[in-house]
Amino acid sequence: MPVLLFLLMLLSGCATSPPEIPAEADAFHHLPIHTIQVHGSRLAYLDVGQGPPVILLHGLGGAMWQWEHQQIPLATSHRVLTLDLIGSGLSDKPSMEYTPTEMADSVKGFMDALHVERASLVGQSMGAGVAIGMALMYPERVDRLVLISGFPDHVREKLPSRIMKDALDTWAPVWVAQLANWVVGRGPTQRVLEEVVYDRSLLTPAVIERSYRNRRRAGMLPPLFALMRSLPLWEEGFAKRLGAVRQPTLILWGSEDRVFPAKVGEEMHAIMSGSRFALIPKTSHLPQWERPDLVNDLMLAFFRPS
Repeated sequence: MPVLLFLLMLLSGCATSPPEIPAEADAFHHLPIHTIQVHGSRLAYLDVGQGPPVILLHGLGGAMWQWEHQQIPLATSHRVLTLDLIGSGLSDKPSMEYTPTEMADSVKGFMDALHVERASLVGQSMGAGVAIGMALMYPERVDRLVLISGFPDHVREKLPSRIMKDALDTWAPVWVAQLANWVVGRGPTQRVLEEVVYDRSLLTPAVIERSYRNRRRAGMLPPLFALMRSLPLWEEGFAKRLGAVRQPTLILWGSEDRVFPAKVGEEMHAIMSGSRFALIPKTSHLPQWERPDLVNDLMLAFFRPS
C-alpha cells in the first residue's frame, strides 16, 4: 500500500460513521453503557443507583474504567453518572478546540439532556479542572466538589514527571503521533500507567491491554493534542479563580503522586478557602483506583448531609 494512502486512512479514521458502542463497560463491573446526544455529539456514560446525583469525570487520556471501583459503593446512596468526556473513550471526538469552557459546557449539556438540575462533581486530574470550570461558570448546577489529584495553577511548572512534560512539549504534528501510535505497541502505555499507579503489581496484563485499547481508539489523538494546546486558557481563566469556588470541596491526593506531588494538593487546599484535604497513603495519580476502599469512604462521608 502506498505510504500516502496509508497515512490518509489513518487520518480519516474518525471521519467515517461513529463506531459502535459496546453493550457493557470494559471494567470490573460489567455495567450497561448508555449514550445521549449533547450539542450534536454522542456521549457515552454509565448510570447506576438512585438518590442525589454524582457525576464522575476522568482525567486526560482516560475513560470511564478509571472509576470502576466507585460504581457499586457510591450507588448504595446516590445516582452515579460516569461520563466519557467529549473527545475521550467511547464518546464522539468532533473537530473542536477542546477549550476549558467547551469542556465545562459539554458537562452542563450532559446534565441538561438528562434533566439533572444539580449534582456533585468528582473529577480526577484534568476532570478536576472540568469540575472546577463547572463550579465557576454554573455554580447553581454544582452541589459539592471532590477534586482528586488536580487540577492546579501553573500546571507545567508543577509537573515533575518527565513523561508528562515531554507530552506537553511535543512538537510532532498529530499525523506523526497517529502513525507512531500504531507502530510502537504497548510499551508507552505501560510506562504511562507505571507513572500514575504506585503499586505496580496492580498493572496486570489485562489492565495494560485495556488501557492500550483505549489509546488505539479511532480519533483519540486529535482531541488529546487539542486539550494540551488549550492549557494556557486554563491558566489564564479558571486557574486564577480557584479561590472563588464556593461549593464545599474535598481534595484527595496520593501521597506518592508522580504527576503532581502532594504539596501541590496542599497548595490548592490553602487557596480554596473552606476545603478539606486528605492524603491517600501509598498511591500515585489514581488513588480512587488504587485505594478505592479509603477513597470511597471519604467521599461517602463528605456527601452525607451534615
